[in-house]
Parts: sequence; C-alpha cells; structure tokens
Amino acid sequence: MTSPIADGSATITAEVIRNALAVTVEEASIVVVRSAHSTNIQEGADAAGALLDAQGQLVAQSAATSVMHSASLRCGLAAITQDVPLDDMRPGDVYASNDPFRGGIHANDIMVLRPIFADGRIRWFGGTLIHVADMGGTAVGGLGALATSTYDEGVLLPTVRLYEEGRPNRDVLSIIARNSRVPGKVIGDVQALVAGVNVIARRVEELADRYGADVLAQHVDGYLDYAERRLRDELRQIPPGRYRGSFTVDSDGVAPGRTFEVVTTVTIGEGEATVDFTGTAPQSGGAINASFSQTLSGVLYAIRCFVDPSIPMNEGCFRLIHTVLPSGSLVNPDPPAACGGRMVTVAAVVEAILAALSGAVPERSVAASALIHVYTLSGVHPTGERWLTLGYEFGGIGARSGMDGPDATGAYFLGGRSVIPQIEPLEAQLPFLVERCGLIPDSGGAGRWRGGLGVEMSLRMTAPAVLTVRGDRMGVPPPGWRGGEPGAAGSYGIRRVDGRQQQLNPKQQNVALDSGDVFTIRTSGGGGLGPPHERDPAAVAEDLREGRVTR
Repeated sequence: MTSPIADGSATITAEVIRNALAVTVEEASIVVVRSAHSTNIQEGADAAGALLDAQGQLVAQSAATSVMHSASLRCGLAAITQDVPLDDMRPGDVYASNDPFRGGIHANDIMVLRPIFADGRIRWFGGTLIHVADMGGTAVGGLGALATSTYDEGVLLPTVRLYEEGRPNRDVLSIIARNSRVPGKVIGDVQALVAGVNVIARRVEELADRYGADVLAQHVDGYLDYAERRLRDELRQIPPGRYRGSFTVDSDGVAPGRTFEVVTTVTIGEGEATVDFTGTAPQSGGAINASFSQTLSGVLYAIRCFVDPSIPMNEGCFRLIHTVLPSGSLVNPDPPAACGGRMVTVAAVVEAILAALSGAVPERSVAASALIHVYTLSGVHPTGERWLTLGYEFGGIGARSGMDGPDATGAYFLGGRSVIPQIEPLEAQLPFLVERCGLIPDSGGAGRWRGGLGVEMSLRMTAPAVLTVRGDRMGVPPPGWRGGEPGAAGSYGIRRVDGRQQQLNPKQQNVALDSGDVFTIRTSGGGGLGPPHERDPAAVAEDLREGRVTR
C-alpha cells in the first residue's frame, strides 16, 4: 500500500497540516499574551508557544518563540519525561519546570507542557513559556544582577504537576504564589501558560480526529525530515574545515576587572556542524552562566545565520548540530551556578560562531552587536499594593558585509525590537513618564559599513521606586571587524531631583529612586565592518543629513 507521505496526492494535505500546526502554536501564543497579568507580556507580546512530539522533538513554534525558548522546551520536556514516564501521565495533566540544570532558563522563565493523547496514548505535547512576573530571589522580576547562585535568583521548580487530570494542584500554585512579591500577577501568568497549552491540545486533537493520528504523525515526521534535508544541503555549501572564533564578556558584576572568554571551534563537513567550546572560561561566580539548553540555542541561531532563513525551525535543524560543552564552564555550568544573566554568554556564543564562520563565508561577515540592556523597577502604590515591571532597550547591530547595521534593534535571537512594549500603556499603569527615547548620534562603529546606532531613553519617576540594572558590552563595547571600529559603549545613569548625576555599574541591584529622579539608559552601538576610509562619501553625507553622525 502506498503511504500517505509517498503518494503525490498527499502534498496538499501535508501543506494544510503544516499550516494548521503553525496556526495552532500561534494561537497559543496569542492566548498567553491576552491572558497574562504581567505588563511586559501584555504589551510586548513576548510569549512562546510550541508543539513537540512524544519523543521530545520540536515540531512547530510560534513567530514570537525565540530559539532560546524552543531549545528550553525541548530540553525541559526530556527531563520531565525522565521524571514522569509517559505511562503515568493522564489526559488533562499539565507539568511545569524552570530548573536551568534540567533544560530550563532561569527561575522566572516557567515552561508549561501538556501531553496530548490520540488513540489512547500520548503522541504530542503542547508547550508554552514566558518570563513570569516574579519568583522571589534577591531582586524583583528575576533580575538578580549580582546573584552568585541559583538560590539568589528565585524559587526553582522541579518537575511538578500544575494540573492533575484537569484539576489545579492548589498546593503547587500556593507555593509559587507565596514566594512571589506579586502573587496575583504570577498566578495569572501561570494560568495564562496553561490556557496556551490547552489551546494546542484542543487544536491538535481536532487534527488527529480529522486525519487520523497515524497520518498526522507521518506528516509531522515528513516535515522534520524536510527541514533536515534543507539544512544539510545548505551546510554542504559552506567550505568544509575547522574554524575558530572567540568573544570576550566584559564582566560578571561580582569579580572586578575579570573578563571571560568564550572560545569555539566549528567543524563543518558532510552536511553537519560540530561546535566545540573547549578552552572556554570556567563558570562564573556571577549570574552570566548559560545552561546547556541556552548555549545550544545560541549555537543553532548562529549556524542559521549562514543558511537559508526560510528553512523551518524544527527538530530537523537540531539533528545536524552537535556540541561539545565542557562541564563546569561558562557554557555548561555545574549547580548551583547562577544563570539568570545567561543572555550575556549566549550572545557571546553567537558572536564567537559568527566570527569563526566569517572565515569560511567572508561575504556574510558581521561585526559585533550591542546586547540587550535590562532593568526592573518596583515600588508600592498608595493602596499598599506592590507594583513591578521588567523593561529593556536594544542597541545597534553590527555592520554586515555590504550593509550598515540596523539601529536600535539588538540581537535578533532575543526577538528584536518588536518585543519592546509601547510607552503609553506603561505610563498608564506605572508611576513614571518617558522623557526621551531616541537614537544616539555617532554611536555606531565607523567602517566601510557602519554599525547600528544605540538608543537613549530617560524615565522620570512620579513615585519612589527600587531599580536594578543588568547590561554588558558596556565596559568593552561591541568590537568592529576587519578594520572597523567599535560601537560606542552604553551606560546606566540617574539624574537626581536635586540635579546630581550618578553613574551606575553595568550590573547593579536595588538602587533607591525618589519621585522626580530621572533614570537614563544609553545602549551600545554596533561595531563597524571594514576600514572607515573605504566608506562611500555619499553614505557619509546621508548619515550627516539624517543625524546619524555629527560633523
């Protein structure tokens, strides 16, 4: 008998199913955003939704799902199924975890997974993940800038059942609520995650009823194989060989003057890639360590920068990427290392691989980019209710071969500028006003192609607050490449109500602000590419006209 996949008449059905799965995970993300209680989720729409199979393979992810999130969901699901065998799971069960040493990211990034049954057994899992409002720790919102262990960063959840056969596990929810500064918001966020996986389960069950579970599974397998074939073909276009790259992290916030090197050797051959981090610095005593799932996400993101971007993001891509992650290193720390600031190291992983593969494919060279500049603000309303928010700004992306770097966008693996909330809803809900938000002239690194510009944003407080900041590529700004100059370094500062200026460290925790104080973020610019004297004079004139550079 001809299989549904081999039969040419199944092509249309395959496309219908693939698009149905894409819509399913997209709907789940939308449901999470619309149901969440955290302002940054409501306004930034930063919510992950994904479908995985019973073997833990990533099938589909929503547009808002970064590789950091999908890598965590697939690695976290593997840990959950180790703890709870599939035979012990029941319809309506929902599981959660946030342990960075078992596939998670950090305490505030809770992943939720629900088994999906068809023909009496588990065939798939729906997964959602967001940065919930607060999980305790030494600083609000999960931003333990000076944390030295996971115990400083908030409550870690082993594999727990949030729902048992459709009934909420009130003991677990009570523990989460009791350990949060804003229990109503965090429980609302968790319930939004559950709503998302319920949507995925319902939609996939409908597809299984319509097409049959086995036929649906065959089309899913075909989709993963298709992505694998396409990526293999693309990797074969990269000259085979071993390529080395590195990147320097300028600080961890707790060891003054110490920098950290991420070193990688990328081996390309036979349509596959092996990325070896031997030589990378030992794990940090601060919060910049990246758990294995997060390092893997940086690896896959960087490799995808050198292939056709239309290749579907699913398990087919993970199959061809192999990693060597030395235990006890910055890219695979041992517990109880703090991991909340893992973006610093993941971004360094990306830059190291970009530098390495620029030697293989020089026409795709790119200089270093700014990193996300993060902050949290918290306080107490006159009613006695606590408020808090997690915010961030992006800087410039490094110049690319043949093109200037985009302004104010930051590394794309964090979602790009689209995840930054609009100003007006923040001002309506929180006690501050945005005095300024604009590009910083001259902040992009000079070069034949100029780096993207950074951003200056100033917030004037209308009530007392507590501030925590975490940034990087500020002490050592994003370097240029092939003769290009570095971007300008970013900074955090406060203008006190009496006019005094206070410069903050790139990583500083629990700074008191008074009503009338102005908090200013200046994000770094991207590095330039190629010698500046080779820049087209017409491009220089255009930069002057548009205010990107000054005379």
